Amino acid sequence: MQVLDLPEPQAGPGEVRIRVHAAAVNPTDVMLRSGGHAVRMPDRTPPFVPGMDAAGVIDQLGPGVDDRLTLGQPVIAMVLFTGPRGGAYAEQIVVPAASVVPAPAGVGLPAAATLLMNAMTARLALDTLALPPGATLAVTGAAGAVGGYAVELAKADGLTVIADAAPADVDRVRRFGAAHVVPRGSGVATDIRALAPEGVAGLIDGSMQTTEVIPALADGGTLIELRGWPGPAERGIQVRPVMVRDVMTDTDALDDLRRRVEHGTLSLHVADVLPAEQAAEAHRRLEAGGLRGRLVLDFS
Repeated sequence: MQVLDLPEPQAGPGEVRIRVHAAAVNPTDVMLRSGGHAVRMPDRTPPFVPGMDAAGVIDQLGPGVDDRLTLGQPVIAMVLFTGPRGGAYAEQIVVPAASVVPAPAGVGLPAAATLLMNAMTARLALDTLALPPGATLAVTGAAGAVGGYAVELAKADGLTVIADAAPADVDRVRRFGAAHVVPRGSGVATDIRALAPEGVAGLIDGSMQTTEVIPALADGGTLIELRGWPGPAERGIQVRPVMVRDVMTDTDALDDLRRRVEHGTLSLHVADVLPAEQAAEAHRRLEAGGLRGRLVLDFS
């Protein structure tokens, strides 16, 4: 990873330019750096700019942008790093106006930058499951960013949540709203079945345990996978991979997440803030594991 000077981007029709103050560091950024997303960019040449989560201030409005957004407004945005302009690790980014919403009131930009990608992934997972209020949902990786948001949103949707946690994270996961917490690890399916003998209707696999968690599901249940694992299916179980890029321009859903932060339904968690020039160190720390909350790069 290197610091580069690139041409100043200009907002086109339906786009806004944001002076970035903070960009969250997510696992998908590490996948881009290490080559895991190369298949999605067959015609692209370096440099590649990582980052899907940005917070900053609008400094240019493109033609056709309505008055929902204004110059000087603090905002948060989802950024498609596989596009020709690259991602959020930049002093200025240009994104579709539909991917931009006001920053949550009363929240600093570093914390605001951690919201959209992970919370929107959780929202998409829950919407794909479409479980009725009162149903039981299981979440693995519940102490992490996507898993934590899944628990908080599921509780708000009226679901009963069984979540996993390491001993040090049990209280954290209970604060998110899990009704039951089981030990993290390879025995999670057995422990979920002990609480839900018929199996759960849906499971969000935030820890990417794939085949290990399928026994926790009821016949005909649905497993949500976050890294594209497609199956195999058994006992009528559906495996549904979800990709947040499919909903990056769902402005109403993005803005709903912002309002939930303001109302206290969703919580923001920052592990540390590093100068943007230390992006490589942020990636090393993320890959080392053990973080609670997101690392954030400071572009102020």
